[in-house]
Amino acid sequence: MITFKSGASRGDAQGFSLIELMIVVAIMAIIASIALPSYNEHLRKSRRAAGTACLLQAAQQMERLYTTELSYEDAPAAFACDGDTADFYTVVPAAAAARTYTLSATPIGRQSGDSCGTLTLNQAGDRTPGTAGCW
Repeated sequence: MITFKSGASRGDAQGFSLIELMIVVAIMAIIASIALPSYNEHLRKSRRAAGTACLLQAAQQMERLYTTELSYEDAPAAFACDGDTADFYTVVPAAAAARTYTLSATPIGRQSGDSCGTLTLNQAGDRTPGTAGCW
């Protein structure tokens, strides 16, 4: 808004012109368009790391079960994860037999668009997918 003091000439005007304001808005839009995708990718990676940590915790629970029962067959139907990981991954035993198991962490909600998809881990420590950025 341009304001004039009484008796002042146009050269003494104070405030911002519309052009200056539009330049600032354009610069902020450019910065936001660069920062937002980077921020979303960072969130996706941190949620994936929490999902893999939950999968490893479930594997530890399976090993504890095996040391007491000498079998993986009595595995729980699902595993509880720390924090808000349960909002983004469901960790369940995909297959459990007497001597083998396979655990899977399936992305849900906002994490379902993750490029790695479902993460799996078995009793031998084999992990899928084998993509370097997923584990």
